[in-house]
Amino acid sequence: MGLVDVQRLKEIVGAENVKDDKADLYVYGSDSSVHQAMPWVVVRPHTTEEVQNVMRYANPRMLPVIARGAGSGMSGQAVPIKGGIVMDFKKMNKILEINLEDTFVRVEPGVVDDDLNRALKPHNVFYPPAPASSRIATIGGEIANNASGVRSVKYGAVRDSILGMKVVMANGDLIHLGAKTRVEATGYQIDRLMVGSEGTLGIIVEATLKFVPIPKFRCLGIAKFNELEDAGNAISEIMSSGIILSMLELMDNIAIKAVNQALDLGLPDVEAILMFEADGMAKEGVDIEVKRMMEICKKHKGFGLELSYDAKERTRIFSGRKKLFPSLSRYKEGYVCTSLADDMAVPYSKMAEMAKKIHEIAKRNNVIMTAYGHCGSGCMHTKILMDPTKKSQWEDAKRAVFEIYSFVRSVGGTTSAEHGIGISKAPAFKREKHESLELMRALKKALDPNNILNPGKLMDAPDDWVTATKLRYTVKLEGK
Repeated sequence: MGLVDVQRLKEIVGAENVKDDKADLYVYGSDSSVHQAMPWVVVRPHTTEEVQNVMRYANPRMLPVIARGAGSGMSGQAVPIKGGIVMDFKKMNKILEINLEDTFVRVEPGVVDDDLNRALKPHNVFYPPAPASSRIATIGGEIANNASGVRSVKYGAVRDSILGMKVVMANGDLIHLGAKTRVEATGYQIDRLMVGSEGTLGIIVEATLKFVPIPKFRCLGIAKFNELEDAGNAISEIMSSGIILSMLELMDNIAIKAVNQALDLGLPDVEAILMFEADGMAKEGVDIEVKRMMEICKKHKGFGLELSYDAKERTRIFSGRKKLFPSLSRYKEGYVCTSLADDMAVPYSKMAEMAKKIHEIAKRNNVIMTAYGHCGSGCMHTKILMDPTKKSQWEDAKRAVFEIYSFVRSVGGTTSAEHGIGISKAPAFKREKHESLELMRALKKALDPNNILNPGKLMDAPDDWVTATKLRYTVKLEGK
């Protein structure tokens, strides 16, 4: 911390917007992952000019700068692994323009996803990526991680909603990227490069996003399966059938038991549940799509099928999936839910095999794992449930993560579908992208020659995620 001139930072952003006491530093040293590392100081800019001036101060002194939104990342993206200045963007939270004629909205990076959609709703439009953390997740963080959610099968990830952005570079320069048009063919698409870069190439200070009309009709269906493989086969056929769907979600038996235990929902004790949805402006079209999905589920031994257009009933049906993640920590006394091998994606034809493999790997490595996720996008979530106080459990988890990602690569899958890489998934990411790591480093060096933007992440992250930082859990010696 002695490397940072705190008084100079106070002159830039105001004394009330600089934090350097240990309690604040501890809070900003972690996100929603298992990792923790202390920053040297926290700053809260209000304007683009303040961001530029912080960078102009930090860059020649080679001080790390880590951009942070809500800290809802699950892999350690915002954890300051090299110390430095954490730049908290929650005060840059203005919706700058809603342009209905040209169908775009301009926002600052600290705008919360749900707040944006509340502002858009009176105009009968919405911003569609919808990650599960939309209640707290900020637009800047979503862009940095290329977030997506339950309706990504139809509406895509954040990258598909980006039109342009303003970015402050490592040296403090402000650049304008992209356009306000739906198509652009003017040179390198550098704005797309920023999406998913996890704050390693530049700092997003404004984004121009496209929105889409809110569908007049939504119909949600549910099907139960006694065999996980049958559910997987239904997923594969639905996705290869040409059906235009807006959501397809999977919950396995562990997920079902977890939400029943936590929320007393009374979901049936089956091996798998599929939730499927179609939306649109014409009810007749929606009817066709959901009925086709029902027929496919029945063909693959699905039963107990329900359909509903009613908003309250849809909320009831979907409530178990919506509240699944926090419920998992209630699955077994003394166990917690950790996001380690978390959001891989595999081809549709491999979804059933992936779900089966997750449970095989969990059993072999003495941990509990669940298989659920946005299977319409090929995204399989799996949280590792374990006793975090036991050192042996971290070694068990480490082996399980390695085996899972080895399988993912073997079937042509990818390390992360929507949560990004950070620290936890960096070893698997580097094995997957080994041919392009040097190209990534060259791009990083060209845009950030002093390596101050979120250093120690992505291609430069540690190879051992267990020892890379302090863990947010007290690990005891076995038998003590």
